[in-house]
Amino acid sequence: MKTNNHAPPRLVVVSNRGPYRISATSRGIKYERTIGGLVTSLLPMLEQNGGEWIAWGEPAGRYEIPLRKPRFSLHHLSLTEAQARGFYQGFSNGALWPLCHCFLGRTRYDLNEWRIYEEVNQLFATAALEDSSETDILWVHDYQLARVPHVIRQQRPSAKLLFFWHIPFPPVDLFRTIPWRRPLLESLLACDLIGFHIPGYARNFAENAVEILGARYEDGTIHYGGRATRVLARPIGIDYAAIDREARSQRIEKRVHNLRQALGAGTLIVGVERMDYTKGIVERLRAVEYLLEHQPAWRGKFSLIQIVTPSRLDVEAYRQKKREIDETVGRVNGRFSDSTWIPIRYLHRSFSPSELITYYRVADIALVTPLRDGLNLIAKEFAAARIHDDGVIILSEFAGAAHQLPEALITNPYGQEEMAATLEQALKMPISEQRWRMEAMRNRIKSQDIKWWANEFLGCLNS
Repeated sequence: MKTNNHAPPRLVVVSNRGPYRISATSRGIKYERTIGGLVTSLLPMLEQNGGEWIAWGEPAGRYEIPLRKPRFSLHHLSLTEAQARGFYQGFSNGALWPLCHCFLGRTRYDLNEWRIYEEVNQLFATAALEDSSETDILWVHDYQLARVPHVIRQQRPSAKLLFFWHIPFPPVDLFRTIPWRRPLLESLLACDLIGFHIPGYARNFAENAVEILGARYEDGTIHYGGRATRVLARPIGIDYAAIDREARSQRIEKRVHNLRQALGAGTLIVGVERMDYTKGIVERLRAVEYLLEHQPAWRGKFSLIQIVTPSRLDVEAYRQKKREIDETVGRVNGRFSDSTWIPIRYLHRSFSPSELITYYRVADIALVTPLRDGLNLIAKEFAAARIHDDGVIILSEFAGAAHQLPEALITNPYGQEEMAATLEQALKMPISEQRWRMEAMRNRIKSQDIKWWANEFLGCLNS
């Protein structure tokens, strides 16, 4: 443990995934930025203010980021194959992920996986304690590390400890199915402050604490075991200024022109997701199929560019979902393509943030329709990139972002007919309506950016 009590407090971020993949090449160490909402939101904060990020990654060790003028330290922890399987593929993504997204039928509880989850959380907590001082702020993130606060609080009672839960928090009737529901809740309540994206998730958490633990909830604070934990709902922000600046750059302008030329005329719709059964990719493809089948006048008038980033393909549920997407794309294109037009352009690979901004600029409509999502930053990134205040966002009512972006066209991703009708509404929307909707969303995202989000939590800790 660092013991310099006179040093200014640093921010120590603890998460499952770090901001970079690191590999050794003949030219030295190579840093490749990872993709995801957590990294997109937190990395600019550490780049500007310094601190440390503790995450699972190979090769293990400490790295100064960036190499030439280091701003923060990245500490990679190594896991054995058995630990990775039980912790990540097992309890985290075989139990907590499907449960919190209301997919109880996909949820699996395994005692050995729970024990490994506890073991790995102990590793993260130990690293956080060793790498920080009494004055540092420890900010733990997401469902993979829900037991870390318990260990930290036991060994450092005075710790300044925050937690942010990035995915939905389920209602009591679902959460109580977890055999280890009490230790999970008790660990989260070891924090000074726990955050969620929207009030509904915060309300679910408080109700779980009251009903399962017998805690008391009053004025945004949960009282349990002699401690008081503040509960705050704030949707995570993006680096709006950076996206807006990149979207206006000459480099992006040139790419937009070239890509639009290559894709041809017609309305372009973009969908960007990682491979996951919660993202509603098949459902949106079927909605496109429904529209083309029942409204043949739209054939040849638009194309959907569906970007899917590979993810967790070592998990059978994800391999099955990829096969289903492949088959659905093949069927729709087989039914409706002609010699000059393809309704769905399916791109299954990773894209850099700059490449995605190009697609956000090129497209006329963003189709963001997860079956369940903690927030969804794609909708916010798309809006930030719309420098001419045009374009339409179609947004699932089950994405947390729908709470923050009511000017989007809100739809039910489970209903083919409703989604097709919403898509037709977007295709017909006049530019004047596009602009007032988009301008309102852009202004809100600009004011509630990543700095606002971080200040909301860090300010609460100091108040």
